[in-house]
Amino acid sequence: MDKYVSLAKNTIEKYITSGEVYSPSPDELTEEMSSKRAGAFVSIHKNGDLRGCIGTIAPTKDSLSAEIISNAIAASTRDPRFSAITPDELDSLEINVDVLGEPEAISSPDELDVKRYGVIVEKDFRRGLLLPDLEGVDTVEYQIAIAMQKAGIGFEEKGIRLYRFEVVRHE
Repeated sequence: MDKYVSLAKNTIEKYITSGEVYSPSPDELTEEMSSKRAGAFVSIHKNGDLRGCIGTIAPTKDSLSAEIISNAIAASTRDPRFSAITPDELDSLEINVDVLGEPEAISSPDELDVKRYGVIVEKDFRRGLLLPDLEGVDTVEYQIAIAMQKAGIGFEEKGIRLYRFEVVRHE
């Protein structure tokens, strides 16, 4: 199993069964996980359906491993769209971890590709993000619309800023 996914899985299992935060040994981590800082998303699916997804656009912790641990706990217990994961669900979960690259301002939706880039939409203090290459998101317009909805930005609003970013997806 990929070390990023293994870290998220071990974190979720430990937290759901005991309420304790997982503390990985150094040999469980890659050099990048120990030394790099980056935004990351942990996505949890059950039977192909989304069960939780929480992440950070920019790093909030001292290391990528700490970012993954924090977001794995949040995705499994605090995604407002779902109830907390229960111990009896643990064996049926599929987990992936997306490590975000630096967001880059773009001037037009023409600079997006739903398979390659995630999108961030921003207006004033509202910001919404959608990861790339998601099932059912086949057009740039739909990708932007979902991110706007997540941010509470109306389609009639002007002055919206767009950013794109790439991810490294670990499954």
